[in-house]
This record gives sequence, structure tokens and C-alpha cells, in this order.
Amino acid sequence: MHIIRKKKILTENIIYMDVEAPDLAKAAQPGQFLIVKAGEEGERVPLTICDYDRKAGTVAIVFQVVGPSTQKMAALNEGDAFADVVGPLGRPSDFLTKPLEELRQERFLFIAGGVGTAPVYPQVKWFKARGLAADVIIGTKNKNTLILWDEMKAVADTVFLCTDDGSAGMHGLVTDMLKKLVAEDKRRYDEVVAIGPMIMMKFATLTARELGLPITVSLNPLMVDGTGMCGACRLTIGGRVKFACVDGPEFDGYAVDFDEAMKRQNMFKTAEGRNMLKAADCGLSHSPACPAEPVENPVFPKGKRVPVREQAPDVRNKNFDEVSYGYNLEEARAEAARCLQCKNPLCVQGCPVAIDIPGFIREIKAGNPAAAGAVLLRYSNIPAICSRVCPQETQCEERCVVGIKGEPVSIGKLERFAGDYLLEHGADYVREPAKGQSVAVIGSGPAGLTCAGDLAKLGYDVTIFEGLHKTGGVLSYGIPEFRLPKNRVVQVEIKNLEKLGVRFVTNTVIGKTLPLDDLFQEKGFSAVFIGTGAGLPKFMGIPGETLNGVISANEFLTRVNLMKANEAAYDTPVVLGKRVAVVGGGNVAMDAARTAKRLGAEVEVLYRRSEKELPARLEEIQHAKEEGVNFQFLVSPVALTGDADNWLTEVKLIRMSLGEPDESGRAKFTEIPGSEFTLPMDTVIMSLGTSPNPLIAATTEGLRTDRWNCIEADGATGQTSREGVFAGGDAVTGAATVILAMEAGKKAAAAIDRYLTEKRRRG
Repeated sequence: MHIIRKKKILTENIIYMDVEAPDLAKAAQPGQFLIVKAGEEGERVPLTICDYDRKAGTVAIVFQVVGPSTQKMAALNEGDAFADVVGPLGRPSDFLTKPLEELRQERFLFIAGGVGTAPVYPQVKWFKARGLAADVIIGTKNKNTLILWDEMKAVADTVFLCTDDGSAGMHGLVTDMLKKLVAEDKRRYDEVVAIGPMIMMKFATLTARELGLPITVSLNPLMVDGTGMCGACRLTIGGRVKFACVDGPEFDGYAVDFDEAMKRQNMFKTAEGRNMLKAADCGLSHSPACPAEPVENPVFPKGKRVPVREQAPDVRNKNFDEVSYGYNLEEARAEAARCLQCKNPLCVQGCPVAIDIPGFIREIKAGNPAAAGAVLLRYSNIPAICSRVCPQETQCEERCVVGIKGEPVSIGKLERFAGDYLLEHGADYVREPAKGQSVAVIGSGPAGLTCAGDLAKLGYDVTIFEGLHKTGGVLSYGIPEFRLPKNRVVQVEIKNLEKLGVRFVTNTVIGKTLPLDDLFQEKGFSAVFIGTGAGLPKFMGIPGETLNGVISANEFLTRVNLMKANEAAYDTPVVLGKRVAVVGGGNVAMDAARTAKRLGAEVEVLYRRSEKELPARLEEIQHAKEEGVNFQFLVSPVALTGDADNWLTEVKLIRMSLGEPDESGRAKFTEIPGSEFTLPMDTVIMSLGTSPNPLIAATTEGLRTDRWNCIEADGATGQTSREGVFAGGDAVTGAATVILAMEAGKKAAAAIDRYLTEKRRRG
């Protein structure tokens, strides 16, 4: 519970709160920020930390009431609680890395603009606590909007005040005061730090350059997750794309493209931007219910799969309900009867987690879904999830003997049938006696859930730490509702793991809120598994990629899947024009394209190879086509063009030709000179894959990574370069499938059990 311990009204629309968050308070440093969420429907709001009290376990936040999310926050009173608080996030201020002796030789000037006074305060307080002197300029509209004046005077060497209207202090801007102090008063400063409105930081930087002073600024554009997962806060820093939440929030002011940053910020933060969203909103209809009664005496074609009922394409492309209705018992038994019950089942060899496929299908054929579910639970902790997102057609079903002369048995749909039975009737896991040892699992995606479930079955006390406010990882933020229902499927299977004894701690970013080493030294865990996935989005590096209207698939899907941006009751916005291009051809690209279609857009998928090279599942490609998504093959963007307000207007493409296969088995591609053409476009969604977030490795001594930021781990056990620390899934391999992440989680759980068993044996 993140209880509000103190609330003060600083001005008419600026609020101060002390919030209970012990782990966050313990880890917080000047310059960092946190994410707060007032309620279930609220936005994830980034706020720079104003202060922290490690002894009391509280952090202070200051925010300005500007929209529905902050209005809901302001309505909370002492004793109330925020739904979610996560942090600290971002990098601490650079001066923390300098030796104190060096800082004693330097003179710092902090410039605080408006609400920016709040994040400046802990920085100046840090200087005061170490006997270091620092001056502060506070700029505000008038004396009635001045905040934290007494607090700042108590920690700063000298505080200079200027107001726009001259009602207090000097009449003028912070830049006027900066020029006066340096050019007229001849004060010496070695470093300037400016925090406040983007326009203020821009002109403070220009003035500092004029005076020959280095300057650091803190950028705090709207973020969705704050951990580097979505790419929403990307900015151009020194000609390179950086992410404010991971690489910042503080940057060299000279390197910041402020004009671009302000235009991106306006996309969500201005009243005009909000109104644009409302004007572009489209109604979402609901699908008709699946026919409740099975067809009487159905006839199924011999030698072919029993068809699965689905929503009609022209109905489902306007709603977010699940596309497939799945089998009923009669349909499932008919499909199960097609299984040959091979003595040497090749399908099992094709399953990364080696499920006894003939075993659970045999129980379905006998009309016993409970027994089928029990078989599945011996191998999979999340069968209803896995059955929906696993690429069975390239794994178990590809090896099915029935498929040699006809269509393979629909193993995935049969697994879903048994998994859904468990959702409705409960999962009965078998658990060994308690071992008396605890294991920490970082990340609640498929690798983490699998590892945690297997360890809990073995009798270990398991706690999963999740950085977001919802559990499930990529299952919650990355995969759309129409493919994987969250409340009906994902959260129910997670609840089943809770019943098994797995504990979940959300809003905790390991490496920030808690260092990984604290899990051993202070929390008493005997082993740690890292299953944080690969959530850092990739971009092409082409001109115009930071235009408004150019977003990553991660950001787009997170806004819709996790933050419910498509529903009017929720505060998180999503900006989407009528003409949308999705760049890429994987499952995530199909998810983004089909989601954009449901939001009323005309969607083009742009892919640089031919259709047969598309890496997405055939089912997803077919569904996208049925729903009205268009495809253009053998094309690749080379530049993006925008208007004077920084909004995307068109995509410049070049045609490609294919050559011989590369090491992946897919044909190499080359550009065709002189084949460039343009398409008018309002939005481009980049779906080019993801890479692991370096956050944990960067803050954990001795944890080795490769040149792609993947954690180095043994493929058979998940053992990393740190004793007792194991890792698996996308954090190790880079972006892959849910089932491969589950395989890694299972291998790691077995290895952790062997490791801890040996430790117990040695005493």
C-alpha cells in the first residue's frame, strides 16, 4: 500500500505529497524519477522525486494539476493510497559520480523553473549535506506560484528569485538572472543544472552556451512504463536517439534537440493534443456471443481437422474480443480421435517443454477434460496461455505423423480446450514438502512464471518481482486482448500460481528499486532467476524517425493492452491517424496492424522481403488479411517526412530484390536503385524487434553480458557469471517465442533445485 502520509497545497494547482514507499526511499538518488498511478483507469504519470526520507520510508512528490490524471491524484487525501508507485527510475545526477574533493573545487548553479523547483531541491540538499555550496535561481510566473522557497533557502548558499510579472524578486526570466550573475556580477560557475519547462531549459541552454558554461538539463516527457520498454520517451541527443527514462533523464543541454522534444511532448500534453485524440476517437462495437449450444449431430469431414469457430472478420475487426471461440467438448473429442497415439510420439520431441501430448489428448478423447488438464499441469504452469500463443505449426504439429498424408492433429486447439477447463474449474498442482529456502524471480513473463511455478511445486518459497503495475510481462503489455484475454486467461493462470504459493511484488524494478545483491544480502533469497525479457525497442536510424506519429510497436501495444487506451474510461491516450503503416513482418507487427485496424485506421504492413519470408505465424497473417489489413512486400522505408509542426506526413520507400538465402535460411535482400516512391501516412509503427534492457546488468557487478546486452548464461542450466544467479528467456537469447522462454524457465528451475540441493547437502 502506497499510503499518502502528508499532503500540502503549495499553490492553487500545485500539490505536495509524502508517500509511503520504503524500498523506493531507500534506493532513491537526486535526479531520479518515479511513476505513480492514481487508480485502475489512471495514466502512469512520471514525476521527478522531490525528496526522500530513508528512515521514515517515504518519498515526496510535487505535481501540477493539469488534466484528468493529476486531478484524480489531487483528489486523494492523507490516509488514501495510490494504486501504484514504482521507482526509482532513470540515472542519478551525474555529480554523484564525482569525488567530493573535485566537487569542492567547483561551483554549481541550479536553475529551477516553476514546478522544476521540486526536483532541484533534493540535488541542492545533497550538496548541503556534504558541506558543498550551490546557488539557485528560481523562476516563476508570480509570487503566488512560488513553491518550496523556505526549503530551498535552508539548503542553498544563495537563492535568487525572478518572476515574470515582477511581483517578487527580480522582474524577468531565469535567463536574465543568469546573465546578470555571470556577465554583470562576475560570479564564477563551473556547471549549470536547469530543470523546468522545456522552453525554459532550451533558452537556459542557449544562454549558457553564450556565457561559455556547461549545462545539464532534465528531460521528463510523457512515459508509459518508465523502464525503457516502450520507447515513447525517445529523443535526439547529440544526433543519436536516446531514451529519457533509461539514458537520462539528465543530459548535456548542448546535445538536446529541444525543438523536436517540445513537439513530441505536445503530442500528449497540450489541450490541443487531447482534443485531437477525442476528435479521432472511433466507437468500438462488441462481438456477438459465441453460440452457446453446440450444433446437433455435427458432421466432421474425414481426414481433416475439426474446424474452430471464429468471429466473422468484418465483426471482429471492430472489437477486441477473442477471435477464436475454441472447441466445445464434442468438437474436441472428435479432433482428439484423429490422434494415432504413437508409441514414439514425434510431437513430444517437437515441444520445447516436452508435454505428454498423446497423454492429454487421450484423456480428451475419453471425455475427461479434468484428467487432460492434470497431464498438462505436470509440464506447463500456464497451459491456457501457451496454447493461444505458441507456434505449434512449426513445433509439435509440424512433426505430427497424421500430417504426413493430411492435416496434422490440432494439438494447440486441444491444449486450449483442456487449459480453458482448468481456468473454469481450478488448477490442482502437486507440491512437494517445503524445502525451507526461498528463490527470487525477476520478471513475471512466461520465463519467470514457468520457473516460479516449477520451483513452487518443488517446495521452494518463491517471490516474483515485477517492474510494472500489472503481472504477466509481455503477456499483459505485448499481446492484444483479441489473441490473449488478460482477465479471463492471463490473470486467472497467475492467480492459480498464487494459490500454489508464489508471491508477486509489483512496481519493483530490480536494479533501481532494489539492487540485485540486496535480494541475497537483505532479503535472504538463496538463488535468483532473471527473466526480464527483451523489451527495448529497435528503430531503423532513418531520417525523420523522431517525428510525431512515429512510434514503436511496444509503445503502441502497451498503451492499448496494458493501459487500455482504446477504452473511454481510461486516461492514457493513444495517437493514431487514419493512415497507418506498420514496418516489419513478425507476430508483433501483425498484433500492431490488427490493433490499429480495430481503432479505425487504414493499415499497410511494409515488409522488405516477400510474403513467403514473413516470420509471423500463418494464422496471424491470415487473420490480418481477413480483417482488412493490406500488405506491401519487397519495400523498405528510407526516410520519413513531416510538416512544420513535426507531424508525420509521408513515408519514402525503396523497392527491394531478393537473392540467395542467408545464414537464417531467408533470402538476402538488396535495394533497387532509382525505385524510390512515397506514401502519404499519418502514423508509422516500427516493429523491428527488441533487445534486452541493460538495467540489471549495468547495476550488478560481475554479471556478464554480450555485445547485444543479452545476459550470458549456460543454455542448459541458465547459470550466469554470478553464483546463485540464473537467467533465461529473451533476456538471454534476445526476442523469441513464449514457449522458448518457458523452456528456459523450466531448465533454470531444475538447475536451481540441483544448486540448492547441493548447498543443503554441504550444510
